[in-house]
Amino acid sequence: MSMLPQEIIRRKRDGEALSSAEIRAIVSGIADGSLAEAQVAAFAMATWFSGMSREETVALTLAMRDSGTVLDWRSLGRPVADKHSTGGIGDNVSLMLAPILAACGLAVPMISGRGLGHTGGTLDKLESIAGYQIAPSAERLRRTIAEAGCAIIGQTDDLAPADRRLYAIRDITATVDSVPLITASILSKKLAAGLQSLVLDVKFGSGAFMQSQTEAEGLARTLVDVANGAGLKTTALVTDMNEPLADAVGNAVEVAACLAFLRGEKAGSRLEQVVMALAAENLLVAGLTSGPMESQDKARRALESGAALERFARMVAGLGGPADITAWAKDSLPQAPVIRDVPALVGGKLVACDARGIGLAVIALGGGRLRATDAVDPRVGFSAILPLGSRVEEGTPMARIHAADEAQAEAGISAFQACYRIGPESLAPAPVIVSRLTA
Repeated sequence: MSMLPQEIIRRKRDGEALSSAEIRAIVSGIADGSLAEAQVAAFAMATWFSGMSREETVALTLAMRDSGTVLDWRSLGRPVADKHSTGGIGDNVSLMLAPILAACGLAVPMISGRGLGHTGGTLDKLESIAGYQIAPSAERLRRTIAEAGCAIIGQTDDLAPADRRLYAIRDITATVDSVPLITASILSKKLAAGLQSLVLDVKFGSGAFMQSQTEAEGLARTLVDVANGAGLKTTALVTDMNEPLADAVGNAVEVAACLAFLRGEKAGSRLEQVVMALAAENLLVAGLTSGPMESQDKARRALESGAALERFARMVAGLGGPADITAWAKDSLPQAPVIRDVPALVGGKLVACDARGIGLAVIALGGGRLRATDAVDPRVGFSAILPLGSRVEEGTPMARIHAADEAQAEAGISAFQACYRIGPESLAPAPVIVSRLTA
């Protein structure tokens, strides 16, 4: 069997199944640079058109994992777990989930990303905390996980380097939305982080990359099957993203919302449902609990006792942030110079929302990127966002805008108002967690 790159690309172009050895040869060439950019692009496009079987996708995931360092946490003596979200508007779940899981006895080395498209990035949120290091030394990372139980950081240069090159080329060749390539990209980084178990939050709706529940469940099924095929115990929850998940969208405002959540101020919200469901699922999959009720009780105690808040503060301090962010949050987080209410234009019920439009409005304020090189203004965004189903009168604040100047505030208010439909009809609340997929 020829290992010439062009022959492997031709076979995939023609819809043939590739062997593990062929896939390893392609990934090796991507990682060491011996494959030309045109060949990597051709391989991505051939995969986009022809797809991959479960076996091929497992082989691609493992080859990409092995293109760099694989972390080993066995010396910690605790189960190593993580979650991955496919992203959405106001999705700051990682910020609360990691310390809750750490307080329950898991080690959580969470490799996160920056904003992508209309969705915010966990790293951008954390960088709004003065001093927080998203790229700590290996020694500092290990110390923080030993002391806090969790660390949320960026992908280091030596973790799955083949993914970084392949993703950059996918981004400019219209091949981002290939399910096998998405799957291998997500899971190779998680496997390289040395996890023993993983829970996925796959979102659908106006604020997600997958628009329909059917699409989301298809991706979730592939991710769960490939992860388990690669030896990583994994389950998935499919969740609704037709409105912002948190009541804040932006970087510093989402960190402030995280602190409020960990202080117990977001009880009863859709956000709380998702965070606690993912926490319970993680504990169950990691083997720390024996059933759903025990898992929920354990997660609830970690939150209500203040233990999770303490773990978050330890993580922030361990990675270079303020010594006690819980005491000095206002001084630790940048404040926008213009903060104004966003009034409802008419009275009625909030019956529909363009969540993607809210994400784009934050980008227009400077809180996201149009190009990878753009700087992000951590101060801007929206807070105090009312949930769908809320009754408003004309002039009632639907949210609060945080903007760099008055002109941006005016434009942002108009953009936010345009994202909502206000009508007379009652709205049956949509379930936020719609399905659970296991191996």
